[in-house]
Amino acid sequence: MKNKKRNILVTSALPYANGSIHMGHLIEYIQTDIWVRYQKLQGHNCHYVCAADAHGTPIMIKAREEDITPEKLVADIAAKQHQDLANFNVEFDNFYTTHSDENKKLVEEIYTTLQEKNHIYTKDIDQAFDTKENMFLPDRFIQGTCPKCAAKEQYGDACESCGATYLPNELIDPISNLSNSKPIWKKSEHFFFKLSNFENELKEWIKTSGLHKNITNKLAEWFEMGLKDWDISRDDPYFGFKIPGTESKYFYVWLDAPIGYLASFLNLCHKKDGLDFNSYFKKDSNYELYHFIGKDIVYFHTLFWPAVLEGANIRKPTSVFAHGFLTINGKKMSKSRGTFINAKTYLDNLDPNFIRYYYASKLGPSMEDIDLNMDDFVARVNSDLVGKLINIASRCSGFINKNFDGKLASQLDDTDLFDIFSKSSQSIANHYEVREYSKAMKQIMQLADKANRYIEEKKPWVMIKNDEQAKDVQMVCTQGLNLFRLLMIYLSPVLPKIADEVKIFFGENNWQWTDAENPILGKNITKYKALLLRAEKKKVDNMMAASNETTKDTLTKSDSDQITIDDFLKIDLRVALIRDAKKVEGADKLLELTLDLGESDRKVFAGIKSAYDSKDLIGRQVVVAANLAPRKMRFGVSEGMVLAAGPGGSDIFLLSVDAGAKPGMKIK
Repeated sequence: MKNKKRNILVTSALPYANGSIHMGHLIEYIQTDIWVRYQKLQGHNCHYVCAADAHGTPIMIKAREEDITPEKLVADIAAKQHQDLANFNVEFDNFYTTHSDENKKLVEEIYTTLQEKNHIYTKDIDQAFDTKENMFLPDRFIQGTCPKCAAKEQYGDACESCGATYLPNELIDPISNLSNSKPIWKKSEHFFFKLSNFENELKEWIKTSGLHKNITNKLAEWFEMGLKDWDISRDDPYFGFKIPGTESKYFYVWLDAPIGYLASFLNLCHKKDGLDFNSYFKKDSNYELYHFIGKDIVYFHTLFWPAVLEGANIRKPTSVFAHGFLTINGKKMSKSRGTFINAKTYLDNLDPNFIRYYYASKLGPSMEDIDLNMDDFVARVNSDLVGKLINIASRCSGFINKNFDGKLASQLDDTDLFDIFSKSSQSIANHYEVREYSKAMKQIMQLADKANRYIEEKKPWVMIKNDEQAKDVQMVCTQGLNLFRLLMIYLSPVLPKIADEVKIFFGENNWQWTDAENPILGKNITKYKALLLRAEKKKVDNMMAASNETTKDTLTKSDSDQITIDDFLKIDLRVALIRDAKKVEGADKLLELTLDLGESDRKVFAGIKSAYDSKDLIGRQVVVAANLAPRKMRFGVSEGMVLAAGPGGSDIFLLSVDAGAKPGMKIK
């Protein structure tokens, strides 16, 4: 019985058009591509669209550095990104750009509707301004310490550690990424979207959207903290769409980027007859819309985006699916360790089928991070794909071609075994539908083990030498090849290019999921060609070495254990007067110091309790690293560091300061 045909639109997060696709990006695109291919295999009308995320200050600055227009930069990088993804067999129905006429039209229409419904207002805000670069700074060009959890090196709009969102001026010790200088704050009129207007609608949507519990748990936290209205404007200079009725204000990239999903689909509708944009996006549409994203942009896709759609009288997503980050050999991707692997570097050394299968074997519906362990990678793809799967076809096809003129038998040797494989289709389909790919891969490989055990038990290489048994070899190998065919139907969303070769091998044009219900009998097969070679450890090592070579000259401060003289000179050493000092209850080594730095007081926890009596420190002048990011400790937040020397214990010596020095004086 066939399922009712569904109409489905699927998107992946838009790749930002200022850099290469890397192995972390590929988790999302491969995850999405597998799901889309599965839906199409089921016979549903499923469309997969994406686009280059083309706007923002980083694009503008990179184009300026390369002395080209932002439009050319975006076009060049987007073409490379699209090709990289195609090389990993990621197949879009449309890959477009957010810098398009369709997107400009939709953004302005949505903005106008929101404005007419009083969901937009303006107010003057303190905006970060880089005096060296003479420009306002976008959120992502400011870094500092999160005001919520004290995590360091967080961007000016959201914390990647705790997920909190905030205004840039709420960051602790903000620094401009452009000039490494401390920004000043200037007044600027900005446009705000009233996210707070939509709390009830969002909660109702969440009840029916089938979001994973990881997401709903996070949403509960954000609702508890209170929804903040969203700044949707940016100041000139900026590469993007100008806000209608203004001279120097632009739509924030995070407004026009998700609208780019709609624009890419609208562009597809222009190119494809019979595809109606309004059928998918009218308010009461029963068509399905799914967004695949990384866990770092859940806030934007599950709060801002559905609220904007609601306010603009456009249907909201059916659901949003989020995945975790990629680690390599158990550690965060790092340029200095040679584990920041670009897609092209992988392709120069390894088969894309390997990583598609390996990711599938790791992926589930949660936001857990995925580890690409290189030893496990080699062992798993060789064992599962070559040793179990491909081995079935290579063992059986030779007998059919050599001894039976390439013709399959007219009946199977073991129909019960075929039925076990065929009836597994529903369970495997259920795993794909809910993105439990790892469970699907496990079940498929268990079936592959059964197929190999069957061949081992029958031993066609022995049977062919026995005159009485030789005639049965055709049925045995037909059985084995039919089991292999079913496995390849189940794996075709994951290994589409190998599946294409297998279709040619069996003389078939296209597969549907229901093709697993019936065997293929009495037909001629083509001569078997090797479908996949083993993954070589040497090539993996070459890839890792190449990654190290391509990044060794681009170490960042966070990648290297060494610092440069420029890093050292960034330390702001100042004289501080100890106004108060007291023991910290529950701490063996800490004293809590209240320091006068001239214009401000700071609280600092110092591990000097064993060397100094707190009463003796009051009134003493010390040297403080004044621009150290605040550190959240069990006893409170420490807002700097007092400099001392010595081996530890009672032998700790605070640096002395001239009696004439004043609190706040800079030490050079």
